[in-house]
Amino acid sequence: MRRVAGVQRLIFVVFLLGAFGVGVGVGRADLVLGIALGIVVLLVGWALSASIHVANQWEKAVVLRLGRFRQLAGPGTFFLLPIVDTVAVWIDLRVRSTTFTAEQTLTKDTVPVNIDAVLFWVVVDAEKAALQVADYEYSLAWAAQTALRDLIGRMMLEDMLSSREAMDAELKRLLDERTGPWGISIQSVQIRDIKIPGNLQDAMSRAAQAERERNARVILGQAEVQVAESFLEAARLYHSDPIALQLRAMNILYEGLKEKASMIVVPSALSDAMNLGTWLGVGNLERMEELRRGGDRA
Repeated sequence: MRRVAGVQRLIFVVFLLGAFGVGVGVGRADLVLGIALGIVVLLVGWALSASIHVANQWEKAVVLRLGRFRQLAGPGTFFLLPIVDTVAVWIDLRVRSTTFTAEQTLTKDTVPVNIDAVLFWVVVDAEKAALQVADYEYSLAWAAQTALRDLIGRMMLEDMLSSREAMDAELKRLLDERTGPWGISIQSVQIRDIKIPGNLQDAMSRAAQAERERNARVILGQAEVQVAESFLEAARLYHSDPIALQLRAMNILYEGLKEKASMIVVPSALSDAMNLGTWLGVGNLERMEELRRGGDRA
């Protein structure tokens, strides 16, 4: 790629004006000599401007001498021999990004997926990037796409959806192996989107919902088992200690009697066993006392 820096234009314009001035000045006395001197000055200006090149801070120039690699020049100003030396290519050394896709690619479990990804890379060896591959940007894009397709064919859909970071790391490793001989280093690979068919999305959604319902039923069943075990333990305790059972029954009756306008019917045998008459009388006395206190306050 031929580039002309501003300093080259300036030098050529200065020598062009100088050649014109010399030609006009000398041509008044000798026209042929004036033209000859003007041409010489013009050629010197062209040679000087053609020998000066400027590379930006983030790039390297691959210099060939008579078709053979000579050096990497830049950044800044550097000089070449006109006609003999040429700049074959300018290599950008900044981190760059490339997007690539894999469309309708079958996974290991034969599910067609579309995947979009982005690749961040940098040229670490400008000589290899210029001499080992014809077009390193184009080749890198194709290498990334084929590596992604190969990786998809070796993975299950569930693994792809649940472990994107592992997929990114594996894809980076594959690309490093392919692009290392080209002088390119892969900084990172990121899977942006994984698209699956709509009917499969619906089926996966229904399956996930069914799984959540199953888990809820399992948790409810476990809770029922724990409650039943607690009841069995309480039954063993009450069976071994009748007084504890009696106290529990009395507590239940007391809780029921605390409610207003409540009526509880119990078997006579249970009433005699627990002496409910006495307890009911005590409860009624407490209720009457509460009513009396309320009337006094009123």
